[in-house]
Amino acid sequence: MNHSDPTDADRHPTLSAAGQRMLDHPVQHPHAPIFRNKSGSRLTADDLARLRVFEAGVAQAGFARPGNGDPLWLTDFVARCHADVPYYRARGAAPAHFADVPVTSRAELAQDIKPFVLDSVELDRLINFRTSGVTGHPLLIASHPLVAASYIAFHRLALSRYGVEMKAGQGDVGVVLLGFQRRCFTYVSVNPAMNEVGYAKINLHPDDWRDPEDRARYLDALRPEILSGDPVSLAALLALPTVWKPRAVVSTSMNLLPALRIELETRFGCPVLDVYSMTESGPIAVFDAHANGHVLLQQNLLVEILDPAGKRMGEGERGEITLTGGFNFCLPLLRYRTGDYACLQARENEMVLTGFSGRAPVRFRAAGGEWINNNDVTHALRSLPLWQYRLHQRADGALRFEFAAPGGLADQIAQVLTALFGDGCLIEIHHTAFEDAKITPYSSDVPDMYCQAG
Repeated sequence: MNHSDPTDADRHPTLSAAGQRMLDHPVQHPHAPIFRNKSGSRLTADDLARLRVFEAGVAQAGFARPGNGDPLWLTDFVARCHADVPYYRARGAAPAHFADVPVTSRAELAQDIKPFVLDSVELDRLINFRTSGVTGHPLLIASHPLVAASYIAFHRLALSRYGVEMKAGQGDVGVVLLGFQRRCFTYVSVNPAMNEVGYAKINLHPDDWRDPEDRARYLDALRPEILSGDPVSLAALLALPTVWKPRAVVSTSMNLLPALRIELETRFGCPVLDVYSMTESGPIAVFDAHANGHVLLQQNLLVEILDPAGKRMGEGERGEITLTGGFNFCLPLLRYRTGDYACLQARENEMVLTGFSGRAPVRFRAAGGEWINNNDVTHALRSLPLWQYRLHQRADGALRFEFAAPGGLADQIAQVLTALFGDGCLIEIHHTAFEDAKITPYSSDVPDMYCQAG
């Protein structure tokens, strides 16, 4: 991988004078935040031509899925992985049956990413992304400028489901990505595939601003077509007196609870999309209330639901979401366990993840001795505007609930949890500010806490 410091010409190979003005404006604005980093698409003219073909293919394929059985590309993909990826090649020849291909996990990628990178990738153009390690395994993910630029194709597809077409062009700010962290990678860029529309990653944490009141003024000045973030940063957005209303809000990285989605929709008067996405795979699915789940976005990403032994579950049976394929040609995924759980069902020629849970199912013991699934806890809390929380049960059965939301919710949370767990259960409620954007929401010291998939 190339570790040398890139120049502005490296970051923006096709930049025009209009593009330079777009880069300068968000940084030089009087209400601008402190930008701590620099980034760019690194797309060449040849890359842009390839990207247009890819985007057209994604739009044409849409959400429709082929018939029953594994996709036609699967056999060749598995063979290529075993021939051209050092980690898989070390296993020997590809199994005759896909079901016999061993699973891989985040822990294996975390040990050393290099053996998972395709041999034929241009090393001098590799870029990398770091994940926050929700499961205790932070990752360095190999990628490429074309891969990073391809995300927008799936976001466009997701937006189309809500009747939103991105129209921002030269001189406009297309997307502002919001963070809310003590330390956050922030920068300004342009998208050469969209006539150099502006893009900014900003941190809403007050420490990144000369005056915290500038946060609302700056967003109103930029007038972004799309606002994107995770539930933590979007909740912080709700506290700001902004006037500008985007055409859509896109939530990624963490499960967006219905109460927060409704609050965002009411405030901004636009669709709020809950996109299930991972750094390893990019956008996987988008939530649709009419489908009662997350509709799959990628035609060339096989999604399986596996039991703990690695056996594929039947339609409608709950298990671990496992991925094969994807558009990151630098890092082919082969039966990659995500640590997320759901059922997979066919609905009107589409595939939908239902009952989605972003971590391994955990069960808690109620005061009366019965087990309570973490999904029951999530359901009980749905009516409260929580954007981040953590529930832990000690070995003696006592519960500790930490949450980031309006402090006045403590009594309501206590009432909800007492009704669920029983009057005899000791419950501690703590209003807190989490250091990390991603946390593990459910954990327990009680024996047999993990539910069996299904």
